[in-house]
Amino acid sequence: MIQPTFTRIGVIGAGAAGLITAHTLLRDGFQNVEVLTRDESPGGVWAAERVYPGLTINNVHGEFRFSPLPMPPPADAAATGGRLSGEDMRLYMETFASRFLPGKIKYRVEVLRIRPSDTDAWTVTVRHLGSNSVDDIVYDKIVLCTGGCSAPRIPDELTPEKAKSACFSGPILHSSQFGSRLADVVSAGKTGDVVIIGGGKSAQDIAAYLARRDIPVSMVFKTTDAVLATPVPYPAAIRKSRFLSVLSPHAELLTGLERFLHTTWLGSLIVRGMWALLTWSSFWVLSVPRGSPLRNAPNPLWTVRTNDEGTGRKDGFHALVKQEKIKLLAPARAVGYGADSRSILLDNGGKVPAAAVVLATGFTSSWSGVFDDTTMNDLGLGRIVGGVAPRGDHHWNYTTLARSSFSPNDGDKRGPSLYRGIVPAKNILRRNLAVNGAIYTTNNGYIHEVTANWISSYFLEDSFLHLPLSPEGAVAWTNRNAAWLRQRYPDALSYANESYSGDVAFWSWPQLADGLLADMQLQTMRSGGNAFTWPFKVIDLDEIKHLREERAALRAQGS
Repeated sequence: MIQPTFTRIGVIGAGAAGLITAHTLLRDGFQNVEVLTRDESPGGVWAAERVYPGLTINNVHGEFRFSPLPMPPPADAAATGGRLSGEDMRLYMETFASRFLPGKIKYRVEVLRIRPSDTDAWTVTVRHLGSNSVDDIVYDKIVLCTGGCSAPRIPDELTPEKAKSACFSGPILHSSQFGSRLADVVSAGKTGDVVIIGGGKSAQDIAAYLARRDIPVSMVFKTTDAVLATPVPYPAAIRKSRFLSVLSPHAELLTGLERFLHTTWLGSLIVRGMWALLTWSSFWVLSVPRGSPLRNAPNPLWTVRTNDEGTGRKDGFHALVKQEKIKLLAPARAVGYGADSRSILLDNGGKVPAAAVVLATGFTSSWSGVFDDTTMNDLGLGRIVGGVAPRGDHHWNYTTLARSSFSPNDGDKRGPSLYRGIVPAKNILRRNLAVNGAIYTTNNGYIHEVTANWISSYFLEDSFLHLPLSPEGAVAWTNRNAAWLRQRYPDALSYANESYSGDVAFWSWPQLADGLLADMQLQTMRSGGNAFTWPFKVIDLDEIKHLREERAALRAQGS
């Protein structure tokens, strides 16, 4: 174990992953921890300057928080089924930062470049946005917590530059700018349609917000997200338990129930039947008619693009579509700006009038802008070609995955080479770089906190933390995991960027958390239950509240 007192650690990003990582490191004795963010306030995607009206997240109250800080119930819980708004998340993140990280966050500091130094440390070049001055900061260790939703992705044919060359006269913005440029959009909406490019959650939230204010809205998209909705709210034994996770195959099937469900003909029939029932009932609850473009969505068993609508809101997105307050131009793709300076061109030859354009087109990697190509390649943080084992070279002959097939457009590409979705495999023995927030999951609060403890033990060089003995062993794990993800989520690379695809455990996040806990030789399946009740036991953040003390006890035993 190293002595952490004088180790200087830079946490890049003040979103959820950055905040809990910094807090965990400080509690473990790393006194010299700094969080860098270009934002003016904490929260990342829920920072005050990024949160926009109408923003909601799929998680319900109690699911997205950290164990040190309770979360007050949302003000409009009855209307939303307990789902959290962007404002709820903003307030929670600001409270967490002020209570646990006073003086530790450097705001309005933009990271320009991260490069390795000769001393096995890292040199971080930053710009102080207040003074516009540039300087270098040297850290012994770095944790990347920039996430996959911080660098907007704007298609080449829809850039503001292309709009300018076509003399487009209305405002053009990415969905992440909607809050800061709301007045521009509303003003333009008084003269014509606001056109939203994209069919995902952000596009739907923005469209619903505008439609509630009688602003004409059109949406252009090829496909939309899968959706879950129920006639009555799920009880906690379903919504906050392992119920959905056991219906989702994981790389390791550790229980008899999971092996039955995913390796037998009857089990597969049950799994597929349950997901088909959930899909059918969701469309029924939300009154989505047959033939609607909103049915042009993936099966929730196969995708991470899934929105949880609860029981549906009377003034929610689907209800507003039904009331014809939101026009759906789908399936179609926007391919440019019209010569008349007030329209968007579609790939089907059509044209849609546009007074303003909101690009809900997703995000790109947050790493490529701060690492040069050589460092990205050395760390394995970019898209990797090769290294994916052929389908017959592994043992995932699950009956539930029998129809799995990957997109031929992906070729042999895969996501970043991160061991456990946390540590660059080729760099694993140096113990000077880790990532928190690159795992795509439905319970970020729980996974971020467990990951933060894993990272702290990794930096402390705890002897009880199970790690590969060599970079080659870590690379072998990432290659095997890439093969698993290829089969489990065939089209993931088409929408999950490198910063958000270190590992993917959407419904099966409890199994992934158990794997990280097992690495630390800590208790797994903490929600308890017997052979019949364990899938329905509620999982709560309080069950990981004392991971620091548990790791300290293991450390004391080994000293």
